[in-house]
Amino acid sequence: MILFPAIDLKQGQCVRLQQGDMGRATIFNADPAAQARAFESQGFEYLHVVDLDGAFAGRAMNAPAIEAILASIKIPLQLGGGIRDIGAIETWLGQGVARVIIGTAAVRDPDLVRRAARLYPGRIAVGIDARDGKVAVEGWAKSAELPAAELGKRFEDAGVAAIVYTDIARDGLLKGLNIEATLALASELSIPVIASGGLASLADVERLLMPDCQRFAGAIAGRALYDGRLDPAEALALISRAKAPA
Repeated sequence: MILFPAIDLKQGQCVRLQQGDMGRATIFNADPAAQARAFESQGFEYLHVVDLDGAFAGRAMNAPAIEAILASIKIPLQLGGGIRDIGAIETWLGQGVARVIIGTAAVRDPDLVRRAARLYPGRIAVGIDARDGKVAVEGWAKSAELPAAELGKRFEDAGVAAIVYTDIARDGLLKGLNIEATLALASELSIPVIASGGLASLADVERLLMPDCQRFAGAIAGRALYDGRLDPAEALALISRAKAPA
């Protein structure tokens, strides 16, 4: 299991939102590249970055910050937020992003996901952000009235590398991951699922390492890392011990 530290970008700064509300943003670092280096130095193996402004605008809005992060770290990075055409996918993958996450466009233009997955095997993920089980789009501002599992099933044969599933109701609130809903989604799909939204403490990491969660590809940690509720060394050591052969 991979634990992805999250960097959410708003106006060039590293922030955390509550339930996806841009009006409820807390700035944690004005230098996202420095934050990325800190996560790398702590031992994280893979970074999760979201262009929040881009998710609303439908195009890259924090490109300078993303490019600075890419230039600052050696670990791979997955990027989401406003990636809605093949040109944007090609641009970011060409600049060194390891994997792009397609969210809104996966609902509006599923053929884009299929085409991209054929062109870039293993480098395309689908972001499924759900509120009460229904998919939300455009920075979580609108509901697509589409069940999360139904969206995931559309890409079962597309070669998608992962599904990033976020429970919007828990995101940024430190209430713990919605393991039940994430397991329900994962049980209906063959695509690996990454859990997101609400990871609050080491107890969540311990829960992710239990046998029923072995189908998960990983989980995303945000606010808990920034406010000190989750100690990186403890979390990564726990994961390392779980991976070690018996």
